[in-house]
Amino acid sequence: MSATLFYCRRTDPKMTHKLPIVNIAALFGADIAAREQVDAAITKAAQFEGMLTLTGLPDWAIATPERRRDLLRIFSLPEEQIRQLWRWNFDPTRPNVYRGWFPLQNGTATYKEGIDFGPDLAYGPQVVDASDPLREASPLPLEASLPGWHAAARDYYLAMLRLSKALMHAIARGLQLPEEIFDPAFEQSISTLRLLHYPVRPQESFAGVELGEVWTGEGVDRRYVLARGHVDTGFMTLLAQDGVAGLQAQHHDGSWLDVEPLEGSLAMNFGKVLQLWTAGRIKATKHRVVGLGQARHSIPFFYEAAVDAVIAPLPLDGAEAFEPFYFGDYLWDTATKFVEQKGIAHLRQPRGKPARFASRR
Repeated sequence: MSATLFYCRRTDPKMTHKLPIVNIAALFGADIAAREQVDAAITKAAQFEGMLTLTGLPDWAIATPERRRDLLRIFSLPEEQIRQLWRWNFDPTRPNVYRGWFPLQNGTATYKEGIDFGPDLAYGPQVVDASDPLREASPLPLEASLPGWHAAARDYYLAMLRLSKALMHAIARGLQLPEEIFDPAFEQSISTLRLLHYPVRPQESFAGVELGEVWTGEGVDRRYVLARGHVDTGFMTLLAQDGVAGLQAQHHDGSWLDVEPLEGSLAMNFGKVLQLWTAGRIKATKHRVVGLGQARHSIPFFYEAAVDAVIAPLPLDGAEAFEPFYFGDYLWDTATKFVEQKGIAHLRQPRGKPARFASRR
């Protein structure tokens, strides 16, 4: 099977742009030539579009309907139990400020609820550092409330870590770099598993928001916004969709392309740090979610480096130099500008310039 084909549903029927679909099965096989084709297809898609759909996933990485339902059971919890998972900025009695639940908010362009989990979901308290909110403990539902949920969430988190590493190897090879060049930065990854619910947006949620921020298109193509256009912060996002459309990626010319929720696939996009790190060879693409009159769930996994991973220029021809920085500092500064993290920026002090670069000018 060819490594890649092209497919999209366009918001404007006159547009001919296409989002790539890449079959990545060869990444896990013994055929080196086939693997090189996949490497090239992923790297090309990352360079020119910045968002693609992955098919040919190994069984352990597929978010089957049963697996999605299992993980998304958390949204069926009674409100009083959900409140115990809230973040500090929504409930000041809670100790967690970066991980945890964010509720629906009226009066904002973004209208969604969900919960974020860190690496302790998979590895337990030994990876928690209470002195740094980026490494705080993740609030978890009680096992008795959702029997089997903890194990299912842990297994999915670990599967996404494994898949992300394989994909970063493919990108490294595609850029003619050693395939393990990115590995050290992710040895103590603080990757985030997020579970999201986008309900049908009620009228009261629009109050106080400029119409241009929450409505797009005209006539039969008129849609309300559920997640405003944004670019992800870090490296790579792998998104499982529930079969309900709404995710869109912005093309170079400003048009928006629908990312079809193909069963057995993952949508893949890239963040600002990877774009900088690869000297723009990997594109961080703006994307958004629009409402189609139907509730939607999704499960994004944000592949993130260690808090103290130093991001410094790679040995790429023609790459411009930039000031090295700690990933954790960049993540905190950027992530706390999103609506679900509002009001917490002052709760973490940056580490400053990496020590081994401190004497450079």
